[in-house]
Amino acid sequence: VQLQASGGGLVQAGGSLRLSCAASGNSFSRYHVAWFRQAPGKEREFVAYIRWSGGSTGYADSVEGRFTISRDNSKTTVYLQMNTLNSEDTAVYYCAADSGVILSSMRDPSAYDYWGQGTQVTVSS
Repeated sequence: VQLQASGGGLVQAGGSLRLSCAASGNSFSRYHVAWFRQAPGKEREFVAYIRWSGGSTGYADSVEGRFTISRDNSKTTVYLQMNTLNSEDTAVYYCAADSGVILSSMRDPSAYDYWGQGTQVTVSS
């Protein structure tokens, strides 16, 4: 599967953005998907995940209540709605997918074989 992340940009603190992760491949509906982010000088960190059916989601504590992950398997796309953004959210955001990730490993970037190219999110204060 190939992933294409988009939707990043420059936004003021308190604003919103919606990221998209578009996938190619007929079996995308069987893939679990997660968003990670990496700020300059920092390690890549987990943001949110969604299981293949959409029935299970998880969030990092830092984004819980502000970000929402969803998917539309008919469009082979996963979304990350980001609200109430702050400067700490500035990073390159990556989507990742894999069909074999177990639930307990969904927050581990090493569990994913397929990655998008990243989209830059910059929040100005």
